[in-house]
Amino acid sequence: MPTDPDMEDRKTTTRLFLMITVVVVVLAAFVVLFIAPAVSEAVAPGMGLRSSAIFAFVATLVVIVVMMVAAGDGLLGEIQFTLPAFFVFFILIWVLIAWVF
Repeated sequence: MPTDPDMEDRKTTTRLFLMITVVVVVLAAFVVLFIAPAVSEAVAPGMGLRSSAIFAFVATLVVIVVMMVAAGDGLLGEIQFTLPAFFVFFILIWVLIAWVF
C-alpha cells in the first residue's frame, strides 16, 4: 500500500503531466491554426535565400534552446559549444530550406 509521500508524489506527477500535455496541445493547435497557413503562403511561389533565412533562424533557435535545456547545465553552462553549434545549424538549415523550397 502506498504511503502518504508516495501518494503526494503521484498526485504531483499527474498534475505535472496534465499541465505539460495541455501546453503541448495548445502549442500544436497554435501551429496548425496560425503558423501553418502563413508558412504555406510564404512557400507557395518558391522561397529565396532571404525568406528561408527567417525560417532557418527560428528553427535553429528552437532546436538550440531545447538542446540547452535538455543538457541540464542551464542555458549558459555550455555556451562555448552552443554558439558554434548555432551558426553551423543555421547555415545548414538555411541552405537546405532554400534548396528544397
